[in-house]
Amino acid sequence: MPVADSAEAECSTAVDLLYSAVPFRGHAIFLGTIADLRHRLADQHYLADRGLAVSLFLALRLKRPLFLEGEAGVGKTALAGAAAAALGTDLIRLQCYEGLDVGHALYEWDYARQLLELRLLEATRTLSRESARRELYSEAFLIKRPLLQAIDPLRTRPAVLLIDEIDRADEEFEGFLLELLAEFQITIPELGTLRAAEPPLVVLTSNRTREVHDALKRRCLYQWIEYPSFDSEVAIVREHAPDAPAHLTEQVTAVVQELRAADLYKKPGVSETIDWVNALVALDRDTLDAEAIEETLGVVLKAKEDLESLRGPRAMELLDRAIARSANAGVKRRADVPSPR
Repeated sequence: MPVADSAEAECSTAVDLLYSAVPFRGHAIFLGTIADLRHRLADQHYLADRGLAVSLFLALRLKRPLFLEGEAGVGKTALAGAAAAALGTDLIRLQCYEGLDVGHALYEWDYARQLLELRLLEATRTLSRESARRELYSEAFLIKRPLLQAIDPLRTRPAVLLIDEIDRADEEFEGFLLELLAEFQITIPELGTLRAAEPPLVVLTSNRTREVHDALKRRCLYQWIEYPSFDSEVAIVREHAPDAPAHLTEQVTAVVQELRAADLYKKPGVSETIDWVNALVALDRDTLDAEAIEETLGVVLKAKEDLESLRGPRAMELLDRAIARSANAGVKRRADVPSPR
């Protein structure tokens, strides 16, 4: 192992030991080190950098929600899925949207079944009014939505709760969420208070279409996810498109990184890079040229204005710059390899 790599590994091990001493309450869903967590995520084809892995580790240890922000397509949502698989637990997802209310996020009663049951009770006349009320407002008629599923006291293992695109929800819903994340309990008038036996790992994501209230962010650990570097993105794409030729993967990644530097309405994310490589493989392409860009640009760009601005001669200019970027990255990697002594 090169001296620099050895020193970095020793430093990471020391930091892992430091973080492993962070106290936690109750039963931990994960008892390993940060390095263990990164390996588990990698087994699920999610390559987390050190900073993101530390934030996830601390969210697990301190039992605090993890708030992820970044451009669309950088892997915020995918982290929750990979974490659930890596930890061997359930992923519960709440997709936020404008107008989302407590009934769709937390719970509601199955009124159709309650009405049918009421008619049956009336027909048999076997229960008093009070007994009928207890029968109708029992868990058998309770529809548990994602938030209640995540804090269900009957759950034997903490789940991963993904609250996706919280910036799309209304501010009123944020206020409700603030209360829920404080105690991980809710009160249902007909049933009483339900509290999680163990709080779930909560991952909130935002694309910053609007600012989320500071009070909610203060409840959470915060992590901004950047677009990955060229080498990191190549490694991510290879995880998800292992059959693609290495040269094609590097070319496509270089073109996408050039696209992100352009003045576009919607910049492509890592997911678009993966889709583009898979599309070219499906077309039996082993290299990227101007014709291939013209034919498949709609895989990576999703706005009419962006497509029109990159048709024709500009596609060739883009490819030339991408080839230069890819070549420079290769030269740098070779230069970073220590010479044998």
